[in-house]
Amino acid sequence: MLKDKVVAKIPGARVEGDASLPTFVVPPQEYRALALLLRDDEEGQFDFMTCMTGMDWGEELGVVLLLESTALGHRAFVRTGTSEREQPVLPTVSDVWQAANLNEREVYDYFGIRFAGHPDTRRLFLRNDWVGYPLRKDYNAVNPVRLESDESPDETFWCREDGRMEKRALFADEEYLVNIGPQHPATHGVLRFRVALEGEIVKKVDVHCGYIHRRIEKMCESLAYRQMLPLADRLDYLAAHQHRHALCLCIEEALQVEVPERVKYIRTIMDELNRLSSHLLFWSTLCMDLGALTAFFYGFRDREKVLDIMEETTGGRLIQHYNVIGGVSADIHPNLTRRIKEFIKYLPPMLKEYDRVFTGNVIARQRMEGIGVLSREDAISFGVTGPAGRASGWACDVRKRRPYGVYDKVDFKEIVYTAGDSYHRYLARVKEIVESLRILEQLVDNIPPGDFAVKMKPVIKLPEGRYFKSVEGSRGEFGVYIESRGEKTPYRLKFRSTSFPLVSVVPRLARGNKIADLITIGGTLDYIVPDVDR
Repeated sequence: MLKDKVVAKIPGARVEGDASLPTFVVPPQEYRALALLLRDDEEGQFDFMTCMTGMDWGEELGVVLLLESTALGHRAFVRTGTSEREQPVLPTVSDVWQAANLNEREVYDYFGIRFAGHPDTRRLFLRNDWVGYPLRKDYNAVNPVRLESDESPDETFWCREDGRMEKRALFADEEYLVNIGPQHPATHGVLRFRVALEGEIVKKVDVHCGYIHRRIEKMCESLAYRQMLPLADRLDYLAAHQHRHALCLCIEEALQVEVPERVKYIRTIMDELNRLSSHLLFWSTLCMDLGALTAFFYGFRDREKVLDIMEETTGGRLIQHYNVIGGVSADIHPNLTRRIKEFIKYLPPMLKEYDRVFTGNVIARQRMEGIGVLSREDAISFGVTGPAGRASGWACDVRKRRPYGVYDKVDFKEIVYTAGDSYHRYLARVKEIVESLRILEQLVDNIPPGDFAVKMKPVIKLPEGRYFKSVEGSRGEFGVYIESRGEKTPYRLKFRSTSFPLVSVVPRLARGNKIADLITIGGTLDYIVPDVDR
């Protein structure tokens, strides 16, 4: 048994929680040893770091990791912390899972925890002159509105074992630097890349986030569970219904609330409509990024039809506000099934036109094929899920791995390729449009009768514990981690962003390609910046 191995080999470790989702608790000095054991042991094989959450437990500052084995399917939490608050230091695991690189920078930014051995200890979201660490429970620093621009020094810091910072050059003096963003439309949001070039060839990309930061996770700590729902819609605004679905599922599972079967059908239908609208916008904007303006209008024309269908039932177009704890806010509109069936007949001929306009275009193929190749191993290590991960050969669809709603009752194909380049990331989303239509076709005439919500208490309090639930968002696995102390507000809430891993892999994919290819790579990764900044 893996638990027995951990206890035997890691003397300071203890195991808490449910057998199906155990929590391994270790002191900092044994944290790396545990991480390597869980990743490399044949009974563990935890190669996918799903989520890293910085924590302030009062007596300790630390992190909680959610790990998963892509081969065996099991999951586990890992918890470690230090009682040192003035200069907290934990060992890095950024060389164990590459997803930990930017996640550890985020934890440093918000909690002040330094990770010994981490090669790039800088703030990621906040200004370099920010005072304090805002997700600590005792944070009370005053940060005035600064009118001057934040400087971007060409240096970084290596964190030594004792926590002291060793300054290192980020860019050499002779390197030619170009800013892409934060205003450039091809960055797909307010995101900035500092790019070192040799001629047209990209040598290095330095990612700067935080331009649209809205402190949503901090706000959730002072809000009742119902009040948090509108904030989930505003993360990935192109997957608003799916993200709100994940938050509702996490709360309902913690409360052991079983929603009516009718609700499960309605939520699944709306998730797939949301996926259609997102993928159609992806197609439109990528085509525009690569110069095909006609295709942009085609895609937006058809996306408007999906938004019209959703709006009639949910009352919203971009932000739906439809899922609620225990169900949905209103029953479906009488026109819903008819309009979905009409759209199912309408779209396939349009997809053939899409292929004639763009997919088979020789210029588009040359701009995408062989560009930004991501291996399956790197996709897992960076945590790149969704169509981008599946284009690299990783069958990572949450709808298949951990079914929710009524995905276990429908037949659909998980689109998986092995090339891992920009073209196959593009193709994966186009083919997923067809699969979403298949799912809708199986559900639209089979919505069972019944209630559209269950009655909930006015004040919701989750039992003490830690909870995680995820769904398959339009860009990958979107998860919600809640740590509760039995109160009406969460002690800590963390959103497992779909786009954060996509941004983290850009430097790896862009290196050695031309600067124009950086736009292709970003477009086919399809990240949404508010979901990154949270």
